[in-house]
Amino acid sequence: MKKILCVFLIVSLMTSLFVGCKKTDEKASGNQTTVNVIGLKGPTTMGMVKLIEDSKENGEYSFEMATSANEVLPKMLKGQVDIAAVPINVGSVLYNKSNSGVKMIAINTLGVSYIVEKNGKTVNAVSDLKGKTVYATGKGSVPEYAVRFLLEKSGISEKDVQIVWKNEPTEIVSIMATKDNAVALLPQPFVTVALNKLKDLRIALDLTKEWESVDNNGALITSGIFVRNDFAKRNPELVKKFLKDYRKSVDYVNTNVNASAKLIDKQGIVDAAIAKTAIPYCNLVCIDGKKMKKYAKNFIGILNKENVSSIGGKMPKDDFYLIYE
Repeated sequence: MKKILCVFLIVSLMTSLFVGCKKTDEKASGNQTTVNVIGLKGPTTMGMVKLIEDSKENGEYSFEMATSANEVLPKMLKGQVDIAAVPINVGSVLYNKSNSGVKMIAINTLGVSYIVEKNGKTVNAVSDLKGKTVYATGKGSVPEYAVRFLLEKSGISEKDVQIVWKNEPTEIVSIMATKDNAVALLPQPFVTVALNKLKDLRIALDLTKEWESVDNNGALITSGIFVRNDFAKRNPELVKKFLKDYRKSVDYVNTNVNASAKLIDKQGIVDAAIAKTAIPYCNLVCIDGKKMKKYAKNFIGILNKENVSSIGGKMPKDDFYLIYE
C-alpha cells in the first residue's frame, strides 16, 4: 500500500511539474492567448468599449481601467500588462524608463480640449484670448503645452493671457457658474457636462482644428496605444489582431453613438447621456503605420521643446514606433 501511495505521489508531482513547464514554455514561445490591456478612464478608453464588450464572450482580452497614469507605469514596466492606452507623453516616458522596452503602435485619440465661453462671443480665434483670464485643467500635461504652442503660433505672449490652473474640471464648472463672460479650457466629456449645467455657455474654439491650421506636418494628439516590446516580439500576430479589433471598435463607437454611449456608461467611464453628446467631440481614431510615426514624432518634438521632462527627458528614437506593413 505504501509503495502504491509513493508511486501515486511521484506521478502527481511529475504531472504538476510537466504542466508548469508547459505553461512556461507556452509563454516563452509566444503561445499566450489572452492579452492584458490597461487604459485610462476617459476618452482614452472610450473607443475600446465595443472591443471590451465582445471580449467578455471570446476571452481574447483582459481589461483594466486606471484613473491615473501613475497606476499604468509600474504595471507596464513590471510586465504585468501587455498593452496600454495612455497619453502620448506617458508613452514616451515608458519608452525612456524601460530602455526602449515599450513601443507605440497607434494614435487612438486626437485633441479633446476646447475653449468655452459664457455669455459672449468675443473668442473666435486663439488671438482673441489676449487680455483674457482662462480657467484651465491639465497643467504639466498635453493641454498646457498645446495651449502654449497655439498662443506662440498666434503671436501672443503667455504674459498676455492669465491662465488660472485648477486640479479638477468640476472646479472650473463651479467657478464659471458664478462668473459672467468667463472663459475656460476644458477636456471632453467635461465640456458636455458644463454645457448641460450652464446656460449661455458655448464652444468657442476646438483646439484640434486650431492646431491643424498652424501645424501642417501633424496633429494635436492626446493619447496612443503602446505595447511592451518583449510581448510584441513573442506575439506579433496577437498585436496585429489587437490593432485590427481596436480599429473595428473605434469605427463602431463613432458610427453607433447611441449603443456605444450605453457601453461607455456600462464601463463606468461617463453617463450615457453625456457620452452620447461627447463622442463626436472626442476625436476617437486608430492611426497606425507611417502616418502614426509622422504625427507622433512631430508632436513629441513639440512637447520636447515645451518641457523635455514631460516626455521622459529625451526624444524617443525611431525604434519607438512599431510599424506593421
